[in-house]
Amino acid sequence: MRIGELAERAGTTTRTLRYYESRGLLPARRAVNGYRTYDEDDLRLLQQIRTLQDFGFDLEETRPFVECLRAGHPAGDSCPASLAVYRAKLAELDALIDRLRSVRAHVGAQLLRAEAELRDGPEPRCEFGG
Repeated sequence: MRIGELAERAGTTTRTLRYYESRGLLPARRAVNGYRTYDEDDLRLLQQIRTLQDFGFDLEETRPFVECLRAGHPAGDSCPASLAVYRAKLAELDALIDRLRSVRAHVGAQLLRAEAELRDGPEPRCEFGG
């Protein structure tokens, strides 16, 4: 298939495919007429990349998964390098969750403090009323 068809089937743009090609994630095969040609395996590579990016992986983090598929494995995450990326991403997510829990606790404490001050403080006066 040609680049336009692959882009359409993968739900992306030809520009994105050219970028992936320039980064070495998508093979750069050319037909005799000079057109880029792709097959179903290339579509699988793109689906793997897009799924990982939807989950928050950056483009470079998808490389081990792509290489695993290219090596003939049935899934992009059936290689040790892919598992290492999963582990690193989980550690990153755990750290982010811990940080968000801390921020949530701080905001919750601020809310309780502000509510107590409002409840226990003097009645606010309306300067515009009569």
